Amino acid sequence: MFGANLRYYEPVPSPGRDIVQSPQVAGVGRAFPRHYYDQETLLAALKDAWAQHHFNADRLDTIHRNVLVGGRHLALPLEEYRELTSWGAANAAWLRVARDVGERAVREAVRSAGIGFDDIDAFLFATVTGISTPSLDALLMNQLGLPSRVKRTPIFGLGCVAGAAGIARAADYLVGHPDEVAVLLSVELCSLTLQRDDLSVPNVIATGLFGDGAAAAVLAGGNRAGSGPRVVATRSIFYPDSERVMGWDVSDTGFRLVLSADVPKVVIEHMAHDVDAFLCDCRLARADIARWISHPGGPKVLSAMQEALGLPAEALEASWRTLREVGNLSSTSVLLVLQDVMVRPPPVGGYGLIIAMGPGFCSELVLLQW
Repeated sequence: MFGANLRYYEPVPSPGRDIVQSPQVAGVGRAFPRHYYDQETLLAALKDAWAQHHFNADRLDTIHRNVLVGGRHLALPLEEYRELTSWGAANAAWLRVARDVGERAVREAVRSAGIGFDDIDAFLFATVTGISTPSLDALLMNQLGLPSRVKRTPIFGLGCVAGAAGIARAADYLVGHPDEVAVLLSVELCSLTLQRDDLSVPNVIATGLFGDGAAAAVLAGGNRAGSGPRVVATRSIFYPDSERVMGWDVSDTGFRLVLSADVPKVVIEHMAHDVDAFLCDCRLARADIARWISHPGGPKVLSAMQEALGLPAEALEASWRTLREVGNLSSTSVLLVLQDVMVRPPPVGGYGLIIAMGPGFCSELVLLQW
């Protein structure tokens, strides 16, 4: 009845209960590093750092202003970035700051959901900006005092799509465990991947676009009471032979950005068909979506999304606002947009659609209903 790769969570019988409802998003939290700089301050610092490379300062001005970001949080005070002379130093800073913002984001999400830490049964963690073993979720098990029974799933490499994909994978888990609670945490400290000797256009764009922060979402199984939006269905879409559209090249100095100018083109070519096919399999159409929850990849990506889906300007306002205020936070961003939308929900019964794209190249769609 439904298309391939559609996970559709119809209510089904459960022993001792009439039905099992689909999982719900019970709460979302966010946390940022305590260092925030407006775009002009960051631009001046980059001009100073790159003056020795004789970089075209006017071009830097143009690129940074075109991304429409007003300011960003940074993992470290601006002056401390000069001391990051190796990948090891940058990753050590990532681990230190990630533990702080990650803990704060989870605590806020748990408070928002009205649960206790003892209620948590599964913990998913997504990042693409730093590495550690044990992974950050294990370190936060200790900091948060989570139960030792918690099932952990660290996710690395999904990039910008991981926030949406993490919601989908947590929902998949809860369909099989309808009495349980899962937490998804995303921490992205993009500034710590800065490559100071890379003057390529993708890297210069990245220095003006990406910011730092964390977000967490609490999802509850269908047998648990709550008023958050239900995860009705999900879909993953992989585009073959597109691995050089977005990602990292791992070098001696860390992560070097791979970012093709074709990302908006991919949106234009695929998004309308993908969304329509997904909604059709759910017996819906674009007109049924009351809230569009899109990853704010950048101005060109958001504009391409509006064009491809025929959306009015206000439909993606939460995404545009997040981009203006804090920049693109990779996998964290779509969770920030989701939190904003949950503060301004549609009427009961209204639908929302989470959309994100990332390395692979791939996209993830998550249908919500309030």
